[in-house]
Amino acid sequence: MTRYGLVAALGGWMVLVAGGPLAAQELPRTAWGDPDLMGTWSYASLTPLQRPTLMAEKEFFTPEEAAQRNFAVTQDQPDSPGSVGSYNALWFDRGEVAEDLRTALIVDPPNGRLPTRTETDRHAEARRAYLRDHPADSWLDRSNWDRCITYHGVPPVSTGYNNTYQILQTPTHVAIRVENIHDVRIIPIDGRPKLTDAIRQWNGDSRAFWEGDTLVVETANFSDQTVHRFPSSPTTKAVERFRRVSEDRIDYQFTIEDPTVYTGTWTAVRPMPRLDDYVIYEYACHEGNYAMTNILLAERSQEAARGQ
Repeated sequence: MTRYGLVAALGGWMVLVAGGPLAAQELPRTAWGDPDLMGTWSYASLTPLQRPTLMAEKEFFTPEEAAQRNFAVTQDQPDSPGSVGSYNALWFDRGEVAEDLRTALIVDPPNGRLPTRTETDRHAEARRAYLRDHPADSWLDRSNWDRCITYHGVPPVSTGYNNTYQILQTPTHVAIRVENIHDVRIIPIDGRPKLTDAIRQWNGDSRAFWEGDTLVVETANFSDQTVHRFPSSPTTKAVERFRRVSEDRIDYQFTIEDPTVYTGTWTAVRPMPRLDDYVIYEYACHEGNYAMTNILLAERSQEAARGQ
């Protein structure tokens, strides 16, 4: 058992808290009485979003398997089956396998897999095949991340670095800054109506409300150019839940709805520890970003070499 105790069942999903959960009356609260979510929090995780196919019905890593994954990243060595990547932990804040040793962040469906429709999988494979042959015909073939437009949508899925949220609250709004690409969501919690379907945004339109001591954030109206790190479409809806359960932990889950992409909804959990001494610097992606120019130049050079 790690230093984090395992606590079962909070609204039907697993919770990991340091030192045990706080009673409702003990939760840190703002001056106006809402649960205090303010601070800097990490969503880094070496637990993959969905369970690797090689692990089939294996719901939990053994302690030895979890230690191996953590060690592989620390030592910048090849990772275990179903790897989400191997990075030197001195330079990349990948986090660790979740303390409950789950093999996937997805807890519903129980198999830990994305319930994608067959046509969704076919479309994704066709897109991958196209990009293999046309990796940089133009800048439009590169990701929104390559182009310094936005990180991979709302909610983000942890990647090699900068897996950090900073949360600020007022009586009428919650602001959530994600470190990667420096996006900030200004989320009303005052009951104002949502945007009409005619207005689409890179990170969608978010509205929030309190459900007891849980902040529920509903996001829709994604642009047709939005790309998540999971299959999505302009009709995707994300429902996030933030609940402060200890001095240094937010229990977080998100549910994705999109009947055009999935056969049902799916839910992932990701406890977020507090980063008291962490400093978020400006993510000035476009400053000195020679990647896009060089990617396109290299592709034109290769085309010339092939006589195209």
